[in-house]
Amino acid sequence: MNWRRTRAVARKECLHVLRDPRSLMIALALPAILLLLFGYALSLDVDQISTLIYDSDQTPDSRELIARFEGSRYFEVLGTTDNYLTIERSIDRGECLLAVIIPDHFSGDLLHKKPTQIQLLIDGSDSNTASIARGYAEALVAGYSASLLEEEQRQRGGAVWGPPLEAQLRVWYNSELKSKNYIVPGLLAVILMIIAALLTSLTIAREWEMGTMEQLLSTPVRPAELVLGKMSAYFLVGAVDTLTAVLIGVTLFEVPLRGSLLFLAATCFVFLFGTLCWGILLSAISRTQLAAYQLGTVTSFLPAFLLSGFIYSIDNMPLPIQIFTHIVPARYFVHILKGIFLKGIGFEILAVEVAFLLGFAALVFFVATRKLKQKIA
Repeated sequence: MNWRRTRAVARKECLHVLRDPRSLMIALALPAILLLLFGYALSLDVDQISTLIYDSDQTPDSRELIARFEGSRYFEVLGTTDNYLTIERSIDRGECLLAVIIPDHFSGDLLHKKPTQIQLLIDGSDSNTASIARGYAEALVAGYSASLLEEEQRQRGGAVWGPPLEAQLRVWYNSELKSKNYIVPGLLAVILMIIAALLTSLTIAREWEMGTMEQLLSTPVRPAELVLGKMSAYFLVGAVDTLTAVLIGVTLFEVPLRGSLLFLAATCFVFLFGTLCWGILLSAISRTQLAAYQLGTVTSFLPAFLLSGFIYSIDNMPLPIQIFTHIVPARYFVHILKGIFLKGIGFEILAVEVAFLLGFAALVFFVATRKLKQKIA
């Protein structure tokens, strides 16, 4: 390993990056754009559920139940109606998600202590949102039912008994249950995967297309020196992107950063080194920039977005897909990021994930250098 030759390749690649200011600006601005788009647009919080009310009873009891829906932050009462046709049309048009139908005998059944029911119509096109909305509505109705029982006991002059078992809930690490607190840290893995793999995947392929690869191969530069030199410029770009993403996440989105900054920086750089090597490996395999770019997209962005646990829970995936995710490095990096940001845990707990990233980086670096040796030969 000759560091002088490595520095020469690095200087050449840095000059190439600086002479293409549009690509450089895209690489530097992409993290901020993705964070703003995903951070604001992508939200898994279910609240302000659009709701229609069909009150056939028109009594103080039914109005009290309606007031509970209006006072809840989870529901947005759009208005009332007096027929099912309006409800059906509103659900078909996507104007409302939930309809609450109170029957005309609602107050009378309550007065005579009869079992009383209300009807909930929910748009099940989005099954996840529909199930959450159903849970909110059932909890609200259950709370109203409990208050009626307490009032009845009070009127009889007896002691008011609470529920036989009451759960005292305490949510750790994300007490407000904000989805952005785990979406934004996971975005860092997706951003680094895109920047690193897609940018470096064009480097060797570009040399072949421009006809300069033969000149480069005629020099004493060794494959390891070529890999390290070419990735150095993009390593600096990735480091700036990492810092930008962390600052935006902590300051703008107010995501808590409870862990060690030093440990965060170390794991980010290990993951960045591995993804840069992966991009160079793809570039060494492909002779054209188009093929390298397509390979980079399929093998970097899509697995990082879909199979890392960034948004979609791995436990809910089919078993073969769960097994396949174990070879996706972004899965381990997302777990590390969420542990550092939200839980404040360190190397003693995340040692397995860090070891996998180190192994991935070393393996891909070795394979990339071997592939370049074959090209040279």
